[in-house]
Amino acid sequence: MRLRLKLAYDGACFRGWQSQPGGGSVQDKLQEALTRLAGGKRVAVHGSGRTDAGVHALGQVAHAEVPEDRGGPAFWQHALNAMLPPTVRVLRCTRTPDDFHARYSATGKTYEYLLWTGPVLPPHLAGRAWHVRPSPDLRLLRRAARILRGRHDFRGFAANRRVPVQDTRRIIRRLAISANGPLLCVRCEGDGFLYKMMRMMVAALVRVGQQRATTDDLRARLAGREGTMPRAVAPPDGLYLAGVTYGRRTQSG
Repeated sequence: MRLRLKLAYDGACFRGWQSQPGGGSVQDKLQEALTRLAGGKRVAVHGSGRTDAGVHALGQVAHAEVPEDRGGPAFWQHALNAMLPPTVRVLRCTRTPDDFHARYSATGKTYEYLLWTGPVLPPHLAGRAWHVRPSPDLRLLRRAARILRGRHDFRGFAANRRVPVQDTRRIIRRLAISANGPLLCVRCEGDGFLYKMMRMMVAALVRVGQQRATTDDLRARLAGREGTMPRAVAPPDGLYLAGVTYGRRTQSG
């Protein structure tokens, strides 16, 4: 039986999503729990994509093949949540067709990035938001965000993972910035994201918002000209994988 899992986790507690030598990743924890519940037979977990150490998830999606005689999706969700640490939770567990793949069936992802712009970072946001000072100009942030929307070659906003990427073109369907007092949320929906692309875009937006770079600098970077804008990467603390989108047959994660 193939299970589809919707997961949330506190990234500060793990070495990222991807399985690591020595364990300590979200994938490792899930595989260990599923293997125990399957009576010792190794169960592999496949996620919609990686999140780095320190990056959080509100709607990561994964799938796994489990023995059908152990129980239905409700059993697996309850049992997993009883075994997993409290910093990772299975929010939803459903049976899915055998051709569903958490990564290859995905048609898009949504990320959120939290920025705290007040003079003092509240302790409950430590490790969960980027404390940005001086406070960026919201109008400039939104003006810069409009430049990044649409279909572009985002090679200037990708870190080197030592694995060549054949096509660095991506579509940003929506990029909006909302404000709740000093707490800003950058919400981005796209058909896919390059390695550290979201964090590099946020760093560039903040630089424009703080008037340390111009919108022309941002356009030059997007066109592949480095100019005066460094390839900075925003810290992982404020980044959240908010959701994964699938086709009409499989619906949203």
